[in-house]
Amino acid sequence: MKFSNTYISLGEDFYEKVCPMPVKDPKLFLWNASLAEQLRVADDLKNDLGGLARAFCGNDIISGSEPIAMAYAGHQFGNFVPQLGDGRAHLLGEVINQKGQRLDVQLKGSGRTNFSRGGDGRCALGPALREFIMSEAMHALGVPTTRCLSVVTTGEDVFRESRLPGAVVTRIASSHLRVGTFQYFASRGDLDNLKSLCNYTVERHFPELLKEEGPHRYILLLDKVIAGLVHLVVEWMRVGFIHGVMNTDNTSICGETIDYGPCSMMGVYDPKTVYSSIDRMGRYAFGHQAEMMQWNLLRFAECLLPLMDDNADKAIKQIEPVAASFSKRFQKSYEEMMGKKLGFVSYQEEDQKLLFDILDQIQKNHLDYTISFDRLTKSLSSQTISMEIKKDFEACYEPWLKRVNSQKETSQEVQEIMRRQNPVLIPRNHHVENVLRESADTGKEDAAEKFLQALRSPYEELDLTAQYQDQPNDGDKSYQTFCGT
Repeated sequence: MKFSNTYISLGEDFYEKVCPMPVKDPKLFLWNASLAEQLRVADDLKNDLGGLARAFCGNDIISGSEPIAMAYAGHQFGNFVPQLGDGRAHLLGEVINQKGQRLDVQLKGSGRTNFSRGGDGRCALGPALREFIMSEAMHALGVPTTRCLSVVTTGEDVFRESRLPGAVVTRIASSHLRVGTFQYFASRGDLDNLKSLCNYTVERHFPELLKEEGPHRYILLLDKVIAGLVHLVVEWMRVGFIHGVMNTDNTSICGETIDYGPCSMMGVYDPKTVYSSIDRMGRYAFGHQAEMMQWNLLRFAECLLPLMDDNADKAIKQIEPVAASFSKRFQKSYEEMMGKKLGFVSYQEEDQKLLFDILDQIQKNHLDYTISFDRLTKSLSSQTISMEIKKDFEACYEPWLKRVNSQKETSQEVQEIMRRQNPVLIPRNHHVENVLRESADTGKEDAAEKFLQALRSPYEELDLTAQYQDQPNDGDKSYQTFCGT
């Protein structure tokens, strides 16, 4: 891997130079071979399992990498913390993939830094596997996401509620720039570094804005970030993903899903669904995610105000039209996406009532979100399924079928459009937990690899698919997720 380190050029106010803490007995547990190919991992390293384990737990520092812990702040469940930072992660540097894209390579669970806030800097095997499995599932589903290259077991235990096997996961991201990174400097009134960070972000992620000068550049930067995060939340809503901890330090500027701690997938449809044990007030419930992303983006907009104008009122007046655009942009994108889930090739304003009537019917009858849309898709080619689901959708089904059949596209073409939006398989919570438990108990990767094989084809009915489609016996009523720290 040929590393570069553009982030380091911003200066030491942005990070701490610190090496990962060595572990006792590293062993490669999961390896993402297709991602490694894209990242151009050298053949001599790929063919050395021991070398891979040492490199991707931090025992061996890969040539050209310069490990750092990034500094950032953040609102955590609405409360501002002026300094967070990478407490258990080390950014090794950046690589250019086969498509010419610059990507961060970061170790997570690789030891303490000055940002650890009393933590041990380590990660248990379960959370490391969750991040690998969930991010690969999301990638296959077509949702913008960070990805994982490897999970390495450490041969050491970590202590949470109990003694657990330790691991280090390697995360790949377009970058680790967060809303909280900007808040770190804005909250300190450090406008020089804030401006440097904005310009770095533009150069790295939105180079088309380099020709813009002055305040207009920052307005367009906000517009670009809003566009990416609107798309991200719409995609979460499409597949039933619940992030669980949408704090500003977990909100990526480049529009990728980051941090798979207390995440989950919605089964029975209810916008109020919350599984995260730390989200006691339902702040980040499934149906609140757009509202909370808008809140996070307003915090980002606030960071930009001092760069717009010395006069706060004038700065707000300049940036407010863009900052206030999130809601309309999200609603339009969300309804168009849901229209395609229902087979509406071109979404019309009058479709809104039918769309929300169908969602209300799914909620009223306590139906599974993924299965409902999968069966609607299949009902276009199966008379048996069509007759069965009339009972579930009641008065909504015939108007929906009439609307679908009114289009110029054939039933098969509509079904293909629906299938691209409606997976047959998601990483259901009880199967994720079963795989994590079996992996920790046996110390073997077989269960995880088998699960991943199915999850990587979420729109196809493989031989393996049926093993992971069933709903949990209790409908996830007692299910809880935890952040893993």
